[in-house]
Amino acid sequence: MRPIPSRLSYLFLHLFAFCYYAQVTNQSPPNFTQHVSEQSKVTDRVSRRLIRIYQLYSRTSGKHVQVLPNKKINAMADDGDVHAKLIVETDTFGSRVRIKGAETGFYICMNKKGKLIGKENGQGRDCIFTEIVLENNYTALRNARYEGWYMAFTRRGRPRKGSRTRQHQREVHFMKRLPKGQQPTHTSHHRPFDFIHYPFSQRTKRTRFSSER
Repeated sequence: MRPIPSRLSYLFLHLFAFCYYAQVTNQSPPNFTQHVSEQSKVTDRVSRRLIRIYQLYSRTSGKHVQVLPNKKINAMADDGDVHAKLIVETDTFGSRVRIKGAETGFYICMNKKGKLIGKENGQGRDCIFTEIVLENNYTALRNARYEGWYMAFTRRGRPRKGSRTRQHQREVHFMKRLPKGQQPTHTSHHRPFDFIHYPFSQRTKRTRFSSER
């Protein structure tokens, strides 16, 4: 017959259990949001860059962002304009991108005054923007070097200084659109942002057709 534990033993067990519970509950869980934020700011120089081609439709001007040969940026281009076709290169595992005109090759950058300018070399942080998908399904582009400054255009399509922008303003809202007349395709180097192609084998085709019959 097992001996009955003494009152002191019970107290010791309760004290041990309480200390263990306090130690476990006091350990703060890992901050996943902070981890993702930090990782998305680190430039990825190992993986193959994802390249997308699209137009940026300005909510305020009703036109598209364009990069002109004189290195000026505005939102006055019609759908399908040659200068409105943009090449967007990923910079990190997250949503930071570099945007350049497909026709001119100039990158969209922001100077210390908050003005949008075109540059031949887009390696600086002033030429990196973070894509932010908003609740209204529009996209805002926040500059990586000047936190809180966004790409923005007036109703006339003129660039607005980044220092005067806020995320809730219509001037910073854009919609991604495929260039006029371009059909979604899937290649190893160019992938439209909104198209996913799922290949299936000949066997899958036969199975599907057989079931339909």
